[in-house]
Amino acid sequence: MQSLTKRQLSAPELDALLRAATGVGCRLEAELTDGWFNTAYRVRFDDGRPAVVKLAPPAGAPVLRYERGIMATEAMVYRRLAAPADTAVPTPALLHSGADFLAVSVLEGTPWDKAAEHLPPATAAALRHELGAITARLHTITSEDGRFGYPAPEADLSAADWPTAFTAMVEAILEDAERWRSDLGVSAAGIRALVAEGGRALDEVTEPRLVHFDLWPGNIFVDHARDGARITGLIDHERAFWGDPAAELVSLEFGGDIGPDSDLVAGYVQAGGRLDFTPALRHRLALYGLYLGLILVVECGPRGYTGEHADWTRTFLGERVAALRALG
Repeated sequence: MQSLTKRQLSAPELDALLRAATGVGCRLEAELTDGWFNTAYRVRFDDGRPAVVKLAPPAGAPVLRYERGIMATEAMVYRRLAAPADTAVPTPALLHSGADFLAVSVLEGTPWDKAAEHLPPATAAALRHELGAITARLHTITSEDGRFGYPAPEADLSAADWPTAFTAMVEAILEDAERWRSDLGVSAAGIRALVAEGGRALDEVTEPRLVHFDLWPGNIFVDHARDGARITGLIDHERAFWGDPAAELVSLEFGGDIGPDSDLVAGYVQAGGRLDFTPALRHRLALYGLYLGLILVVECGPRGYTGEHADWTRTFLGERVAALRALG
């Protein structure tokens, strides 16, 4: 997906950047165009290792507030996942990182959205079960400082409790919406009222857990070329925050059923995760869907998205607003 936030470098420029930062140059093999925010290149280092290099937007490029410093957030997540206790979550290895780039190892397999049409229903169901288990293990990772919200200090969107952090996250995206004159289809005051009404449900979240918040099929790699398809890794952790594990379901829904009887939830619970579909949890899910809808609409401004995609984001947000209002 083409975006105005993507930073383009020539092969010599990319080689010079990595050589200066890491001492190892590279040969550019291809640009990976599936990303929606950062630029990504497939490269081969001078020592022979293949890698994917991600570049942060150019200095001065307009980004949403929560996007400030998210390259460092992604590097932090890779480091946490590399810790001995967290190796059960498959993901690329972090090879190098800097203020405006990171390099990771190349995963086997293909993104799930590209493999989906080749997966028999039984295989897809087994993969959803495995994805639930992987997600449960991801959610065992807790914030080291005990704070909720986005890790990057540049965003300044963290707090000691979840209701305060989540309210600040919503407020930040509403401020971005005003800046970009985004058509939300509902007033900012109306959004704030919906969030305030969910305060009691948000109070139930008392421990900050790692939430990827972008686990749509394009960010999940699967290997289906051998007997017994498997998930080979989760990528693109830059949207991660510390919060309610249930928030993960709103992006996981892009890949299939997330209901209490789904394969995904069965795998999640069997791996030790907890998802009790109480009225409070369902209310929180509606709030997180609203938040994701706001992000999808507002990011169209700085990224330059128009046409069919922009129309879809407004429809998505409208449905989430309606769902939240229906809760009464």
